[in-house]
Amino acid sequence: MQQAIGVFNPRRPCHENKIFALGAEILKMASMLIDMHIHTRLSPCSRLQIGEILAHARTRGLDGICITDHNLMDIRHVLAEGVQPDGLCVIFGMEYSTPQGDFLIFGPFEKITPELPADQLLRHVQECGGLAVAAHPFRKARPVDERLIRQGLCGAIESCNGRNTPLENAAADQWRQRCGLTACGGSDAHTLPELGACATRFCVPIQTRADLIQALKQGRCRPEIPSFGKAAAI
Repeated sequence: MQQAIGVFNPRRPCHENKIFALGAEILKMASMLIDMHIHTRLSPCSRLQIGEILAHARTRGLDGICITDHNLMDIRHVLAEGVQPDGLCVIFGMEYSTPQGDFLIFGPFEKITPELPADQLLRHVQECGGLAVAAHPFRKARPVDERLIRQGLCGAIESCNGRNTPLENAAADQWRQRCGLTACGGSDAHTLPELGACATRFCVPIQTRADLIQALKQGRCRPEIPSFGKAAAI
């Protein structure tokens, strides 16, 4: 039987175990940890300055961040999207609010029409080649309507949200398993201590918004809870 990369096998010669361990380390180095859900002061409810995010993201073990302010992408006026001088990858998205739930949307949506109903929003995202993630779908205030998932309008779910209760995250993960959705995580940070509380591990390099969308569509990611230097997969 073929052995998984990085798994120690006492029957394997010592030098082969070292090679397999090295392979696992190379795979880890090639992956990226990205906090996919962050709000700046451009969101009325957030106290996070963009300078604070950029200064502390790397120390939280993050390789990238997604700025997802509420219903706007005005961050583009104050920051350049892409890889920053310190190597941090910055991607612009948006948390779009609807009566049927909130969605993290990634794509060419800088000038998207506001206040669309969820089904119309999600069809528009698909038509534009973008991607939508059902954000904190089991929040009591505005849960995501499961009919949207059943209709195939949204194929990704935030199964780990830093501001959720454990029960809300557990319910989201059960929904993911039941519906076969791509799982991802984000801190939903509104303050500096929340930055990086949940994140998404991508097994492919991410340098652009298009890279992020493609990786999410292919399901090449998983949620993680970083401990600021030592991440734990969930």
